[in-house]
Amino acid sequence: APLFVSDFFDFSIYVDARTSFIQRWYIERFLKLRETAFANPQSYFHRYASLTEREARDRARHIWTSINGKNLVDNILPTRERAHLILQKAADHRVERVQLRRI
Repeated sequence: APLFVSDFFDFSIYVDARTSFIQRWYIERFLKLRETAFANPQSYFHRYASLTEREARDRARHIWTSINGKNLVDNILPTRERAHLILQKAADHRVERVQLRRI
């Protein structure tokens, strides 16, 4: 099996949620940052501050699909079953399920 950074920890916690929830949270956060941190002219992301809401949603969706979603599938999800504790989050961020693996 491939080696993961989590293999070097005595106890690991995985915060899990449906991919559709994570994508929605990412887009919502992107829109919020457009109004706050992105508005700072010194911010690397300042170029997104002037986007319309539709353009910002489209850009966030593109970033999610081309970068963050791929990272989730390729690098993060494979570590889920190695975790000692898995917290399953609901659409509203509540922890709805806790799984503790016997060590």
